Amino acid sequence: MSLKPTSYTQLVEGCTLSVLMQKPDVWKMAEILSTKKVGNKRLYYVHFLDFNKRLDDWFDEKDLDLSSVQFPRNRQRYAMERSTGSRKNLPNAPSKQSQLKKKPVHEIKNVQWIELGKHRMKPWYFSPYPEVMCAEPCIYLCEWCLKYVMNATCLARHLIKCNLRHPPGEEIYRKDTISFFEIDGRRSMTYAQNLCLLSKLFLDEKTLYHNTDPFLFYIMTVFDSRGFHMVGYFSKEKVSEDNNLACVLTLPPYQRMGYGRLLIEFSYELSKCEGKTGTPEKPLSDLGLLSYRSFWAQAILDVLIKQKLDVAEDKITISINEISEKTSISTDDVVSTLTHLKLIKYYKSRYIVCVKGDVVENYLKDKTKPQLCIDATCMRWVPKDWTGSKKR
Repeated sequence: MSLKPTSYTQLVEGCTLSVLMQKPDVWKMAEILSTKKVGNKRLYYVHFLDFNKRLDDWFDEKDLDLSSVQFPRNRQRYAMERSTGSRKNLPNAPSKQSQLKKKPVHEIKNVQWIELGKHRMKPWYFSPYPEVMCAEPCIYLCEWCLKYVMNATCLARHLIKCNLRHPPGEEIYRKDTISFFEIDGRRSMTYAQNLCLLSKLFLDEKTLYHNTDPFLFYIMTVFDSRGFHMVGYFSKEKVSEDNNLACVLTLPPYQRMGYGRLLIEFSYELSKCEGKTGTPEKPLSDLGLLSYRSFWAQAILDVLIKQKLDVAEDKITISINEISEKTSISTDDVVSTLTHLKLIKYYKSRYIVCVKGDVVENYLKDKTKPQLCIDATCMRWVPKDWTGSKKR
């Protein structure tokens, strides 16, 4: 029999219940991950089931539907006994610590706000900034060196001393106001580690690189009279056979503006310069997968439709390997993209690509829309051989 609580004090970690996800009246099932008392209020940190963790947050009692509570089986008795006090009479009752195993701390958001340049952003995920910083309402970051401080006064003092007006690396691309800077994780370790802390706030799958030596970071910026402002970045291993990107992030104020696609395109331009094909490290985030599918589709259709327009015949002959070589997209990603677009069939032990008329029509329509693109003639980058310095 499922026990129903009569008081919010009976709620414990692991309970699931309906929570007001969005006002005025959007309720969704969620799991309680943690509780805390602030003044006279008790707050509950919940994760909405079947939703991304970026929606996890603290909620007041008034946002919880007590009638919908479901206890985990091994906790029902404990929760009811805790509220009545009867558990104290059980000499062999297990301790609270053994009954309620705490969720790992990385599941709980610990930073309320961050301020970077003129933008104040609400984090999506946990990032291991120092606890003393996390106790503050907002963490302030220098937008040039990414040093983090506790308040605006400390930031103002720091900015007087900070001479940077761009990321501390070599500018390898510039067109109009957009630039890319290459950062060596070994030479600019402090900057790279600060960048990882920042990006962890917005990337669930991000692995924090305490050792940034093996990585290169490519920072995309927009320029104005004050300097080069970071829009986003991607990282890649210095030595990697297959992967041309480890993680990618467009900062929230710059999302849905075409910058994410530009970051991805730039990673493939580097692969073209290296004469290699590449693929991003898996798994991709939900937003990352959408961005990559969009880029792959357009890059592959660019090749197919150009080939079709160049040939007068209805049928063209092109292999998966040829598409891969022209785009630097791995053969696996080419096949998965064509499959997703329903443009590929397997016939007599070989793949056949079928480009339908409506696909061409939609492609040509999309090409008329303004879009940020990498201009390969603006690249100032020569590949380096990092194999000899892998362990340095």
